[in-house]
This record gives sequence, C-alpha cells and structure tokens, in this order.
Amino acid sequence: MSPPLLPAVVLGIDSPIGLTIVRDLGMRGVVVHGIAWSAGAIGLASRYLHRGLLRAEGDEELIRQLIALSDELGVSCLFAIAENDIALLNRHRERLPGYRMMFADEARMSRVLNKEQTYAAAARAGLRVPQTRRLSSMAQAEAASRELRFPVVLKWANPHAVTRCLSAAGLALEKTHYCHSPEELLGYLRPYEAVGVYPLVQEYCAGYGLGQFILMKDGQAQYVFQHRREHEWPPEGGFSSLCVSEGPEWHSELMRQSIALLRELDWEGVAMVEYRHDPVTGASALMEINGRFWGSLPLAWHAGACFPWLTYQLFGLERTPASAPYRAGIRCRFMAPETKRLLRVLFQPQRIADRSIRFKRLPTLIGYLLDFLRPSTRYFVFSWRDPAPFFKDIGNMRR
Repeated sequence: MSPPLLPAVVLGIDSPIGLTIVRDLGMRGVVVHGIAWSAGAIGLASRYLHRGLLRAEGDEELIRQLIALSDELGVSCLFAIAENDIALLNRHRERLPGYRMMFADEARMSRVLNKEQTYAAAARAGLRVPQTRRLSSMAQAEAASRELRFPVVLKWANPHAVTRCLSAAGLALEKTHYCHSPEELLGYLRPYEAVGVYPLVQEYCAGYGLGQFILMKDGQAQYVFQHRREHEWPPEGGFSSLCVSEGPEWHSELMRQSIALLRELDWEGVAMVEYRHDPVTGASALMEINGRFWGSLPLAWHAGACFPWLTYQLFGLERTPASAPYRAGIRCRFMAPETKRLLRVLFQPQRIADRSIRFKRLPTLIGYLLDFLRPSTRYFVFSWRDPAPFFKDIGNMRR
C-alpha cells in the first residue's frame, strides 16, 4: 500500500519554475500551498494550487509564517525556488522541523555556488573548465590584460557573497559581462577598486548552452534529462528563451562526467550542470552548477521529466520513484524574453554584447512565427490543462 501523500509548500510561485512545481504536484493529488511575493503571481491562478498566500515582509516574519503553516499542516514538503530563499531557510533549518526540505543543505549549496570549488571538482571529474583568472588588484588586472585572449567573460565566484558590499558601494551585480579589449576590461574593473573585490575573468567559449539535469541521492543519479538552448536572453548568452529536449543518446559521456562531478561535490537533490558546447569542435566547457530547480524546468515537465514529483517522492515520501523516459525534440518557449530577443535582433543588433555572433533578421522573424505552428512547441506559462496563469500573466504585462 502506498504511503499517504504529504502536503507541499512552494515558496516562490511568481515564476514559471514555481508554477511548474505547483502543476506537477497538484495534478497528482498533492495538496499544494503556495507563497507568492505579490497578488500578481502567476502561480496564484493555477487550478492545481490548493491555497495561495502572500509572503510575509522580512526574513524573520517569513520564518514565522512558515512555522505557523507547519503547525497547521503537520509534516509537509517545502520547496524553494530562489537561491536567496534557500540560503535563508538553510540558516533556520532547526526552527523548521516539521518540513522535509526539497533542496540541498547549506554546506552543499555553498560548494556549488563557489565556482572555484566547482571547477576544482570538475578537474577531478575530467571535465574541461574555462581558463579563469582571479584578481585581487588593478595591478593584477593590468598584467592580465596584456596576456589574455579577447573577448573575455566576467562573472562572480560566489555572487551571494558579494551582493551586500557591491550594493553598499552603489555597484550593480552583473551575472556576466563581456569585454572585447584590454581597455574595455580595465575600464569595467576600475569601479571595483573602491570595494577591493573583482569578478573572475574567464576565457570566452564558443557554442550554445547545454544543460544536463540530474536528481541525485546517495551518490546515485535517480533521473537525468538534458536540453540545448536554441535561443537565450540576452541573445549573446543568458537564460533560455527557447530550449529543446535532447535524447539520452546525445552527450552520454558528458552526462557520465556530470554525474561524477556531482559525486565529487557529495550532491543530494536536483541540479543543473551547465555547459557551453561547441558543435564545430565537439568540445564542452563547464560554466556552472545550479543547485536548485532551474529556469527551463517547464521544458522538462512538458517532455515528461517530472523532477518536482520525483524529488517529492524521493526526499518527501522517502521511496524510490518509478520513472518513465522523457520525449526528445520538445520545444519550449518563454514568450516575454523570446519576444525581447526578437526585437533586439531586428532593431538593436548593436546592443548584442558578443560581437563575434551575428543574427540574420528575416530568418529570425520567420522562425519566431513558425514556432507557433509546430506541434512540438510548448510554453513556459501557457498550458491547455491550466490556462488561467497565462491570462493572469497577460494582464500583468498590460498593467
């Protein structure tokens, strides 16, 4: 006899990620309670949401809200979307004993958020990592600028560790930034001299984004899935605006190495191992690990890779889930950034930061329109089975 289903609480139902978790669990009979930042959250409109709540203001108030909800529900499963929220909940785990956490603990999250630790583990797993310079002064930056091959990509070793000091200095946290010359690099880095912290400087890797998604438990991969990014926002590289599921026969050796990497990090739970794959050379370079449910989760769900339900069974009900193969060739579109990408290519190509890539305007427009007609096309927000979040999203954009 199957164990009874536990209620689930999803913190962060404002995005397609949270919405997908609500849908995947709710359609299987799980009673889902969602917490949203605002009344405009798309997840609040889902037919699969049992009850929606607005998030309490302030960290301590949120923890108290979750404690009160746990007292009401009893043992339940807690999902969190954003890395900041996961970090907050991990700091207060001992105050939330009624929840079974559907995310990794603080030590594991710290390892995957630190790119230097990740790259060291990747080297042990036999993966290629981009050549990376760590800077501690402008003198080092000037010396590096004479040796580097441009363009280069700048990113932070641990974004969460520097957010506060950058904000205090009036500096925005940019996830990635391209520099095409020594002068451009030094000009971009100079404001960081005031705070004494600098982003990593990384070699540019050509190709497209390749994501491998793995659910780990006790050192074993319980389920795997992969996709390629057809389009990204911004166009030069960012997050998926159109992605396509790829069958397990592709990049099988790379998947083996991704699993080995997660073992090196003693990972538990879901993770996305992200690469830049060059189809010309066949080489793949590791970019980062996202130790949480990722932005393109709707594609996995539409393709039949139901990671929220699998995670719920494995870590919530503590049973090994039965899994079915997913469908390759499913396309999934995030329409707001996909439309922004189209407009950037058509009318603002000079604003595309990676100057080595060029987009043809007419084929880009035709492809955008044809995807509405493809039988394999799905959407991050719209679903025939649950259409109300789409109309709520349209209303939000109109307002």
